[in-house]
Amino acid sequence: MSKATDELFKNVISHAKEYGFVFQSSEIYDGLSAVYDYGQNGSELKNNIKTYWWKAMVQMHENIVGIDAAIFMHPTTWKASGHVDGFSDPMIDNKDSKKRYRADQLLEDRIAKYENEGKTDKAAALQTAMDDALKAEDLSRLKELIIEQEIACPVSGTRNWTDVRQFNLMFSTQVGAIADESDTIYLRPETAQGIFVNYLNVQKSGRMKIPFGIAQIGKAFRNEVIARQFIIRMREFEQMEMQFFVRPGTQKEWFNQWKEARLKWHLALGTAPEKYRYHEHTKLAHYADAAYDIEYNFPFGFKEVEGIHSRTDFDLSQHQQYSGKKMQYFDPEVDPETGKPFGNYIPYVIETSIGLDRMFLLTLINAYEEEDLSTDEKQDSRTVLRLPPVLAPVKAAIFPLTKKDGLPEKAREIMDKLKLDFNVQYEEKDAIGKRYRRQDAIGTPFCITVDHQTLEDNTVTIRYRDTMQQERVATDQLEKIIGDMVSWKTVLK
Repeated sequence: MSKATDELFKNVISHAKEYGFVFQSSEIYDGLSAVYDYGQNGSELKNNIKTYWWKAMVQMHENIVGIDAAIFMHPTTWKASGHVDGFSDPMIDNKDSKKRYRADQLLEDRIAKYENEGKTDKAAALQTAMDDALKAEDLSRLKELIIEQEIACPVSGTRNWTDVRQFNLMFSTQVGAIADESDTIYLRPETAQGIFVNYLNVQKSGRMKIPFGIAQIGKAFRNEVIARQFIIRMREFEQMEMQFFVRPGTQKEWFNQWKEARLKWHLALGTAPEKYRYHEHTKLAHYADAAYDIEYNFPFGFKEVEGIHSRTDFDLSQHQQYSGKKMQYFDPEVDPETGKPFGNYIPYVIETSIGLDRMFLLTLINAYEEEDLSTDEKQDSRTVLRLPPVLAPVKAAIFPLTKKDGLPEKAREIMDKLKLDFNVQYEEKDAIGKRYRRQDAIGTPFCITVDHQTLEDNTVTIRYRDTMQQERVATDQLEKIIGDMVSWKTVLK
């Protein structure tokens, strides 16, 4: 990370706290590592991102429905899914500092260092060696690579490492009054399994026909030993996932369709295309036959924001085996090759899974700008969040020019008309310029000033965040001006 990008990241984190977007959890008790709370503006932005995803995935598709599965699930669910036996990360300890690290992340940091230094051949060679070791689950080879690369502990500065071993990431707890092993359940480490165990319920109750999808937004929990980079890697996080059930043999076609569709969803927000890239998985999960990540260029490098995976029929087959319930679907469509119905089969699954918290951080970073407004006469600047208006926490702020002469009453009258359709704020403290700056800092697209002329002709001054241009408009035009800019139609096409 260069000095400039490091400074940008620090400034975004500071801005997020100062303006009510993200707070450290339990901060008055010195915080809880890798757990964060969303403040008043953060929760609004987060909800708007959820709404954008939900509308794009559910509302815009006749064959996709949404559910909300419970966080607690029968423990056999996680045995069937493979999480009990195989959901772990390769960990390594430094014997001097007593600090624990993920072995693959230490190597990824070295790869990023090589790339920043222009040593692309070294970066590629190390990437390949690491991928091969991970694919073979060769923990001793991972340690060899760390030794070969002379990677030192950031805290102690020494290379006195333990062996690499696996660490299970699931949180466990007990159900009921008596805590014993038979009552152990887990906080879900992903939301996908809640969809798979409800596949039959949704298919039958909704009379769904293949192909169809089930979408869900929900919390997941992972006992990350190495949690870093703000809200990039947390122990409690939120996912937006859709599992799309398809006929076996058609999964490649559907995988490519969803891969393209999901990148379009990101780009529809106006983000520069060069900030995104696809990353193909070289090490596929045991259940997958194809996997791509959509990565965004954060200040600390490209990181995954969304994954598109072809999961085959692994999940439903596993749940059929462990539960004894048939997960087959009868497909009455006629196979043109045989002239007979496709009949019974376990559907294949295409998954799209996006990290809501990462999308939130991406949105903040992409919108954050420190703008120099200096002229020959005076020094001036502002910090502005150029959020897509449809995602902005507050759509408009209403300011009475002064606190007297009936202006506050008129401003609140306008606000009462607008707040039925938009999240709006009223503010009368400080000079107009300071009020503008505060709204710029939280990304409010419009500021509306009520002055003495408003009382005469029912017009107001509307100021646009991005250009800072102002114009005089009639109050009865406000709803349309704001509505046109913040409509979901601007991104859903």
